[in-house]
Amino acid sequence: MDLKIKDSFFIVTGAGSGFGRAIAEQLLNDGAEVLAIARTYEVLELFKVQFPEKLHILAGDITHSEVQQKVIEFCYGKTLSGVVINAGGPPAGAFLETKLSNWDDAYRLILRWKVDFVQQIVPLFQKQKYGRMLFIESVSVKQPVENLVLSNSLRPAVVGFVKSLAGDLAKENITLNILAPGYHNTAAMQRLFKKKAELTGMSQEEAKKVFENQIPVGKMGEASELASLAAWLLSPLSRYTTGQTFSHDGGLVKGIFG
Repeated sequence: MDLKIKDSFFIVTGAGSGFGRAIAEQLLNDGAEVLAIARTYEVLELFKVQFPEKLHILAGDITHSEVQQKVIEFCYGKTLSGVVINAGGPPAGAFLETKLSNWDDAYRLILRWKVDFVQQIVPLFQKQKYGRMLFIESVSVKQPVENLVLSNSLRPAVVGFVKSLAGDLAKENITLNILAPGYHNTAAMQRLFKKKAELTGMSQEEAKKVFENQIPVGKMGEASELASLAAWLLSPLSRYTTGQTFSHDGGLVKGIFG
């Protein structure tokens, strides 16, 4: 399918690995131009070798305002088609294991920086009367994930502000959507395997099988599979889709509107 994004310009945060990397690769393979942001320069440098013409890189922590400002400055003179808003999650743990400082850190990691960044991105989209914003969150916005109390609690706040803003911007051809991935073969899942193993005494490989047994399709998802859906949501073809949260979970969510 031609997504009509050839030579379009996108920003992808958290592009060093996992979902961010897979989405950036998908966009590049479809002929788009991408600014990839991650904390480790060496990882980005190797990534650029694969796409020397279309890939731009910026090393830094996107949750920090000064890095966000560098991103905005890079956009000067460009037509920005879309942004993937994505970063790592908070540590695994149950409520009784947390301290108030953990909640403060999780607020900054999950919610605060996204509000800050979006407030800077929206005027760029409004000026050109077009834009696509895609947030990579977690299946925890649909149903709680064991030992992820911080994610279970704060990621739904992102859904609330995205849904609200989507309605405000819909008439300007600016869409906002959310992907809620379930269990995938990414480094982020390792913290859940490790936590499960610590609590039960089983090996991490055994813990992985426990998670896989919860998935109706029987195995973990791949980041590349999610990336194909992400690319469509970032394309002009998704004009009529906004304010939605899409599970990508192999049937994990049990709710009727999963």
